[in-house]
Amino acid sequence: MNSNSLNVKGIMLDLDGTILDTKSAYVETAKIAFHETGQGPPDVEAALEIPKRIEQRQPISDIIAVETSAFMRVYMKTFYKISALNTRPFPNVEATLAALSQKAQLAVITMRFVPGASVVNELRQFQLSQYFAHVVTALDTPKPKPSPEALMKAVAAMGVQMCECIIVGDSVVDVAAGKAAGATTVAVLTGLYSRAELEKAKPNFILNAVSELPPLINGA
Repeated sequence: MNSNSLNVKGIMLDLDGTILDTKSAYVETAKIAFHETGQGPPDVEAALEIPKRIEQRQPISDIIAVETSAFMRVYMKTFYKISALNTRPFPNVEATLAALSQKAQLAVITMRFVPGASVVNELRQFQLSQYFAHVVTALDTPKPKPSPEALMKAVAAMGVQMCECIIVGDSVVDVAAGKAAGATTVAVLTGLYSRAELEKAKPNFILNAVSELPPLINGA
């Protein structure tokens, strides 16, 4: 980990687990999906393991007792239906984004398979949408994270260089995408991954929450 402050022109932020607390949505989604596919209720650990496996493209067949594709249809439909109702910004996120937006351009990069307008609408209900100049979702690129394509798209839209940008996320996938792109990587501990898991991915910084980021950014 690097302890130096950063001169930054662009900040790319993950959505779930970084800006918005989606843990309760993941748990509720799993409960509904298990029920609708004829399974008993999952424990919390299993419910939170499923989204980790999905974003890393790992099998979930040891967690569920039905055919994966059938389960996934129910699971994803359910998540997108309830996420707006079961998510909230993490503490101090609005003040954090306000401070960061004074130092650099901000973009959201999410692996949700939804139009960018849906993300903007969700952020708007929390009075957060105005801080973001650009939103890139999994629908905007053929290769979502950990591919660097979404980051490259965001950087091009911001009109800055990748070396002038950081990516902030709660996932090893965010770190991998940032490393592949050549951006500085910042991992936060507010999502589904433990410090030990994130340390293995070797980000440049590990923070307890995105609210710790503004003092590290000089702006440019």
